[in-house]
Amino acid sequence: MQFFACLLLVGFAGVKLTVYGDAISDKTGLGGNWIGFLLIGIVTSVPELASGISAVTIADSPNLAVGAIFGACIFNLAIIVILDLLYRRDSIYHSASQGHILSAGFGIVMIGFNGLGMNMALNGEALAFGHVGVFSPVILVLYLVAVYTVFSYESHQIKLYTEKEPDAFPHLSLSAVIVRYIAAALVVIVTGIFLPVVAKQIAMIMHWQESFVGTLLVAFITTVPEMTVAVTAVKIHALDMAIGGIFGNNLMNNAVLAIEDIVYKNGPIFSKISPVHAVSVVTSLIMTGFTIIGLFYRPEQRILKMIGVISWVLLLLLLINSYFMFINGQTA
Repeated sequence: MQFFACLLLVGFAGVKLTVYGDAISDKTGLGGNWIGFLLIGIVTSVPELASGISAVTIADSPNLAVGAIFGACIFNLAIIVILDLLYRRDSIYHSASQGHILSAGFGIVMIGFNGLGMNMALNGEALAFGHVGVFSPVILVLYLVAVYTVFSYESHQIKLYTEKEPDAFPHLSLSAVIVRYIAAALVVIVTGIFLPVVAKQIAMIMHWQESFVGTLLVAFITTVPEMTVAVTAVKIHALDMAIGGIFGNNLMNNAVLAIEDIVYKNGPIFSKISPVHAVSVVTSLIMTGFTIIGLFYRPEQRILKMIGVISWVLLLLLLINSYFMFINGQTA
């Protein structure tokens, strides 16, 4: 009952968050890519931040924290499959802005740095400053560089593209829209923070282990806000905001992992985890690579009149990773 109550709250607030985010885009002239990347991406990443910090401090469960982050990255990319199925105007890879390739590229770099740190630690070569992995500060700097670069790119594109979308809320001022956006964001954040608590209770009842629970159950539940926001954005014809939110959330998640490493006092976080997480890192890298291929090549065909070939590949990779974590994560 608690789980479904959270879903209802996130569903309602997520819709409002998307609508008012789109209104902010209209009133400020900022692109949907930027609004999704920064505003939506940060808000929907707060549950991962809260649950992750709780996992490495109160629960001392680095496996749960790391599994939730990379699992969330994979589930976020899988949301693209749902969007491709719902978006019937055209293939989303053909309709979405190619500017998302920029944030997706930064995503590969940040996931790659985390993967490098993880594999070095798993092989007994954990480079660290005290209890903090050497790559964590690098990842935080990269996130700030990504935010600045995407903003600069979007600002340049807006100057080139002068057509302006009509204001969906002409009767509301920008400040009023921002207040409503913040209110919706607070509901999404608070509910999103509570969702992993419910997930942990379910895990204890079912006797599931941390790696499996972190990568599948907690990761799925913490991506419910992202899924709600993305689906709503497509329904109001804000496709770029939906895609931007997905890549922005993945970038923020990698920054969150760096923060968790700093907060975790028992050594570099990657030196205390199961090797099974390396599979999730590689899976998220491959999935991000395929989305870049789709956005660059812009295929229009749908297989079985459902989704494009890139989406089928993303779905297959999600299933492979989920099966691996289910089989191997339970004993990790």
